[in-house]
Amino acid sequence: MKLCKFSKRSKEHAYKNFTDKRNKLQKLKFASVSFSERLVFVPHCMRNIAICTAKEKDSYYTCSECSGCKINKINKLAKKLNYQTLCILKGGRAIEKIIKEQKPRAIIGIACFFEGYQAFKILENTDVVVQFIPLKKDGCVDTDVDIEEAEKVLRYENQDFK
Repeated sequence: MKLCKFSKRSKEHAYKNFTDKRNKLQKLKFASVSFSERLVFVPHCMRNIAICTAKEKDSYYTCSECSGCKINKINKLAKKLNYQTLCILKGGRAIEKIIKEQKPRAIIGIACFFEGYQAFKILENTDVVVQFIPLKKDGCVDTDVDIEEAEKVLRYENQDFK
């Protein structure tokens, strides 16, 4: 039994190392993409389903700004900065479909380390640059993100790194 727990921690550590390295490699290129050519992906597990009134759109939801969770704060800032859109993903496989439809040049993805790893892998042979923000509490329901970190990454611009 301890071996399984160790294995899970080892995988989590490997996903964290991989996503940290990819974030660093892509940070400058990401910052050079205009806000209007960026998408934000957040997981549906961040929604407060008791309150949430998000509108369903095929493979994702759109935030209706009900103020029931942190997605609303992220969505409002993304709109203020003129981001292309924010998608509340039903699952990681929706990424490919949304990218084909909306053709962003950059994406911010908020997810657990495993999903972040998967997204980097899905997008590694594309021209889409990514910045990943890990959930501070995962578990597929009632998840949470560090809102200050999310706001910081949403604001990345070239002059921030000169």
